[in-house]
Amino acid sequence: MWLGVFCHEKRDYTHALLQCSADPHVWELMLNIQAEILSILDEILSLQGRSAAMTPETPLLGAVPELDSMAVVGVIGAIEERFGIFFDDDEIDGQTFATVGSLIEAVGLKIAA
Repeated sequence: MWLGVFCHEKRDYTHALLQCSADPHVWELMLNIQAEILSILDEILSLQGRSAAMTPETPLLGAVPELDSMAVVGVIGAIEERFGIFFDDDEIDGQTFATVGSLIEAVGLKIAA
């Protein structure tokens, strides 16, 4: 199961994971998803390594100038390709891209579904 299923009310996903799940597989899944998402953000947004400093609490939409509407489409496409998932239009909104953590949670929930 995914972190959001255990602790959906938490917004500090790394610490919530430690508090809410002793399952090392959940921990490993979250770290893998985070690493892949940071890689995608770096690649699609041409951040030149700046994503390495991002944490789950890092704001995205409105805070990262490179993340405009066209970039959001590119990020979604890259996530779908990399993880083998598909998001319906009604599954993505501004909250999905509010922070790195909210994006991690959306991907994790989709993978777990």
